[in-house]
Amino acid sequence: MRKTGSTCPGPFPRRDFLKLGSLALGGGGVSNLLALRAAAKDVGQSMPDTSVIFLWLPGGPPHMETYDMKPKAPAEYRGAFKPIQTVVPGLDVCELLPLHARVADKFSLIRSIAHTFAGHGDGMKHLLTGREPGTPEDFVTIHPMVGSMVAKCREGVRRGVPNYVAVTDPGREGIDVYGFGSAYLGPSSLPFIFAGDPSDPKFEVPNLAPLPQIAERMPARLGLLSDLERHTASLESTNQMVSTGVYRERAVDLLQSSMARQAFDIAGEPIRHRERYGMHAWGQRCLLARRLVEHGASFVTMVLENPYQSGVPVYEDGVYNWDSHSVNCHIFNDLQHRLPIYDQCVSALIEDLYDRGLDRKVMLVVTGEFGRTPRVEYQTGTRTGVTQPGRDHWPNAMSVLVSGGGLRAGQIVGSTTSKGERPKDRPLSPTDLWATVFHHLGIDWHGTSFPDFRGRPLSILPSGEPIRELV
Repeated sequence: MRKTGSTCPGPFPRRDFLKLGSLALGGGGVSNLLALRAAAKDVGQSMPDTSVIFLWLPGGPPHMETYDMKPKAPAEYRGAFKPIQTVVPGLDVCELLPLHARVADKFSLIRSIAHTFAGHGDGMKHLLTGREPGTPEDFVTIHPMVGSMVAKCREGVRRGVPNYVAVTDPGREGIDVYGFGSAYLGPSSLPFIFAGDPSDPKFEVPNLAPLPQIAERMPARLGLLSDLERHTASLESTNQMVSTGVYRERAVDLLQSSMARQAFDIAGEPIRHRERYGMHAWGQRCLLARRLVEHGASFVTMVLENPYQSGVPVYEDGVYNWDSHSVNCHIFNDLQHRLPIYDQCVSALIEDLYDRGLDRKVMLVVTGEFGRTPRVEYQTGTRTGVTQPGRDHWPNAMSVLVSGGGLRAGQIVGSTTSKGERPKDRPLSPTDLWATVFHHLGIDWHGTSFPDFRGRPLSILPSGEPIRELV
């Protein structure tokens, strides 16, 4: 196993937690705020230069039509597509993923992660936090999403770009759409999140630069704000001061950073590179993710939800996300349009990370909240009005793709039963996946705690170990 490297005090080791708690409860004042900020910056400077790209497939991609096909299963299980060989003997993927087949030596497939939460709300929250989701009917997290944990641990990292970024489709940029909340870590650990299609010639990222009439007044206003902070005796609590201060500093850094504007300037990318990823929303989001981590972002989430945009026609028997119930779509027709787009952007990202020497610095994780039922179901489609095939929610089995991060590639971790119903070998949980991610980022997942809503220290993960086959 590789060394974990620098650790995250989360933001503080457990042995220092009571000391911090007494400061917070006592109010603390500005001097404590400045001390805490200085400590955070020291921690940030000690963090390794590593990062994560997280491609989020909301709705639940079908494992038996992508990475865990069962050609010998009965017809009512195996579906309409055939597996194809890849450059790695024994590692097969769906025939609709031929570009994956060419780069299979650069990624690994985890086929044995499973959990027990079958609803979108509880499935997403459990997958993204590693903990009991709380209320199943909503997407409001009671525990922080992994990206927010990383943002908190790397609060002191200042590289000129947002530390934690998320990009979605228009109208889907709310924090609680997918369970991306920061819970008790507060607003300073939320992502810099925005919606848009980077393939659109009019694409621009909001809030990257101040308006001209404001820019000339910024130095004076920031100086005044600093004076006010120095002379403020106290606020509601030291924790509030830290959260407010970090949030403000992040916003100011973004407005003043030419590095951020350069990182987000996808139009400056050579056209051949853009076309390699595909001139559609998914492809250009993946390219933007590569640019962001290359410029220093720690955790970048790109939501690949609706393929029917950027000039891709909407099909009556398709569905906007990966939720391929038979009432929503004809799963096999939908995948014939969806998977080629997905194949292009994911394989291009994997290959690009290796080509640019980023395969040790950057770890790529691709997953949804669960898999789909092994047995194909048939119901009348809501829009088509005809009987069509689909698959329901299935948290008992799912497939996760990982690449880069210095991990061992070109292998399959775990397996499912002959009908794809549940793990057969090497059963794993979402927390094992996140422990592997934290291992790559140099975050001590064993010794790190955060104060929860009641002020009690809560470990960053309730369980989990890095997946030994990968590290």
